[in-house]
Amino acid sequence: MMMERRLKIFMVGGIAILCGFITAGNIHDPGSNLLFVQHVFSMDTIIPASAMADHAVPIPLLWRIAFWLIVMGEGLTAALFGLGMVELFRARRFNARDFHQAKRFVFAGAACGFLVWFIGFLAVGGEWFAMWQSQVWNGQQPAFRIFASILFVLIFVAQPDAEL
Repeated sequence: MMMERRLKIFMVGGIAILCGFITAGNIHDPGSNLLFVQHVFSMDTIIPASAMADHAVPIPLLWRIAFWLIVMGEGLTAALFGLGMVELFRARRFNARDFHQAKRFVFAGAACGFLVWFIGFLAVGGEWFAMWQSQVWNGQQPAFRIFASILFVLIFVAQPDAEL
């Protein structure tokens, strides 16, 4: 049982690192990452005759706001998973009920990640802004990969623990 708990801690830490690297990349190179948001919001690379083009938001201030909201969401996700890893590590020798309660930051991190990569990228970016129509500025596959990683770890971590 202790090995299972260690693996849960390790996997949560891995997600924290992934989300932290994503956040750091956006902060380190805001220009190219803001350019991504600009093209998605302006819908300038989708199919030219697309009826969805009327969803475009050609307002640079809104691009910047959206970009920094995304970065804050990614950073918050990383921080919550990091806190989750610390809480699980502290509770690794506790009884099953207390160990389960220590998962609260993991659940919060998963919720935040769902908001960023599923709702933000897949729903809003992918469907509202028709990101799927762009050959160049389509971030759906990376977003799904990140969201799926979070979901797989969440499913494993959420499994009930037996008493040690």
